[in-house]
Amino acid sequence: MVSIAIYVAAGLAEIAGCFAFWAWLKLDHSPLWLVPGALSLALFAYLLTWIDSAAAGRAYAAYGGIYIALSILWLWIVEGARPDRWDFAGAAICIAGASVILFAPRG
Repeated sequence: MVSIAIYVAAGLAEIAGCFAFWAWLKLDHSPLWLVPGALSLALFAYLLTWIDSAAAGRAYAAYGGIYIALSILWLWIVEGARPDRWDFAGAAICIAGASVILFAPRG
């Protein structure tokens, strides 16, 4: 459960950091948005190092599914665009894949 909390925190940090760059380039916000954006992206990278995994690639692969689901929530909550059934279906598939990677028995 600790891993899931770290993945969620890392995902929110990455999405917020990327959104800051998006706001600057696509929404004509101030370049000052880049400062918290860069800090947020650094926090994201740092948080992923907390994942208890012997292989970085496996930690990143599982994170990908969490990231996709969080991005759909960001779309809805922050950007105000309601996801459609295909967004939800895709996110559910990604969470299922991440769950296989995270919870598979390994010997």
